[in-house]
Amino acid sequence: MTATRVTIVYESMFGSTRRIAEAIARGLGPEVVATLVRVAEASDSITDADLLIVGAPTHVHGLSRPQTRADAAKWAADPERDLELEPGADGPGVREWLDRVDELPARSAVFDTRADIPEIFSGSAAKKIEHELRRMRSDPLVERHSFLVDKRSHLEAGELQRAEDWGREISATADRLLTTA
Repeated sequence: MTATRVTIVYESMFGSTRRIAEAIARGLGPEVVATLVRVAEASDSITDADLLIVGAPTHVHGLSRPQTRADAAKWAADPERDLELEPGADGPGVREWLDRVDELPARSAVFDTRADIPEIFSGSAAKKIEHELRRMRSDPLVERHSFLVDKRSHLEAGELQRAEDWGREISATADRLLTTA
């Protein structure tokens, strides 16, 4: 039996979404071959994976745009905000990658990071990602997840553990569904 191959494509401004992606990869476990890819380095075709996981920060109720990424760079330059901009954060994001990607696995899972307020007020990048992946005929393997950040864009306590747990859920579901397909 071959191991399930998972590609995790993520966009991260200040490191929270990257840390969630890393925790998900840990949670997938040793029987899964997980590859983490910053969106700026993601291929236009994901053909070497059984499952795709995509995550991004929520900006203005959805996916980041060039202007919101520019704003993030300004926030990181403000020493009072205690933020450090991730490498490549000011480049193309998941929105642009989804516009150009042409081949994906049949199954996917999506997540976002967003403010710790009800989704009706914060919006959800994951909701937009899931919609776009469905349009490209990559169906959800599990329900989308949001991981919460505080008003300073730092992960809330317990979110990394929640991400590892979600990774275990993905792995178990993939084991049941993908290996029997």
